[in-house]
Amino acid sequence: MLKSTAAALVLATTLPATAFAECIEVTQGNITVSAAWSRATIGTERPAVFYVTIRNDGSEERLLGIETPVADMPMLHESVVESGAARMSHADQIIIASGETISLEPGGYHGMLMDLRTELVEGTTFPMTLLFQNAGPVTINTAILPLRAREAACAKAP
Repeated sequence: MLKSTAAALVLATTLPATAFAECIEVTQGNITVSAAWSRATIGTERPAVFYVTIRNDGSEERLLGIETPVADMPMLHESVVESGAARMSHADQIIIASGETISLEPGGYHGMLMDLRTELVEGTTFPMTLLFQNAGPVTINTAILPLRAREAACAKAP
């Protein structure tokens, strides 16, 4: 028992602080954004992705766009499968119904970070501003996870 407690304590104190950065929640008005994350990149030649969870505790809201200092062309996209083929298309806006929680996640709505200004380095963070029709701009710190990450570290937390 003592060994497992000691091992857990060592692990907890050696994890990088940024491992939990995407667990942060930011609330503005009736909108709460949380679990913001992206994947590390190799260089700046290829686009990066952005994922986040958005909860709307008020009337219908619209996410109109995203802004970040790490990319010249941040855009909202949607992945869709038609006739067995997956493709991405630009999303002008994302409607979030009253009382709804949505996730920008792999295989659905997500942010595309085109024309990167800097490499996204695992274990670091960058700011992302979500532009809402009613709530206005909401900025959250975005954790950069490993290249093969499939979900925010918060999703794995007990």
